[in-house]
Amino acid sequence: MNFRMAVLEDIEQVCDLVRLSIIHMEQQHIFQWDEIYPAREDFIKDIHNGELFVGQLNGNIAVIYTINKRCEKEYQNGQWNNPNCEYRIIHRLCVHPDLQNQGLAKATLFYIEEQLRAMKVDAIRLDVFSKNPAALALYSNCGYKKTGYADWRKGRFFLMEKSLFK
Repeated sequence: MNFRMAVLEDIEQVCDLVRLSIIHMEQQHIFQWDEIYPAREDFIKDIHNGELFVGQLNGNIAVIYTINKRCEKEYQNGQWNNPNCEYRIIHRLCVHPDLQNQGLAKATLFYIEEQLRAMKVDAIRLDVFSKNPAALALYSNCGYKKTGYADWRKGRFFLMEKSLFK
């Protein structure tokens, strides 16, 4: 898989990937995303800020994610390993439904971790929907630890963190 920063020309493929992912999640009774979030405007903002990345297979977008330091105030509920360390937050990691269960999310996390280690970032933080068993298993199996929770519009999300230098 080839990773790169997203550009505005990617927006239709990104939105299609997310739309299909919402349908796929809802078929599994996972109601974490909808027409309100994440929205096209979120991805356009991410592109303008240089924070949306895509992973491509055979010229098509297979995975997307946003990475930055921005978070909701509920992140204060996290019992972070080192609250004052240099960290980044992964938002909206999403694999195309046709390509799930092939290790792409795990490979993407590994890629992100390596890039952030090279930037001397100490930790990665994220939130994961408490009713999304596949995402919970992915992050737990990749070494992310629960540090707290946040209650948002769609329900409870677990805050998670992984230290990149142990």
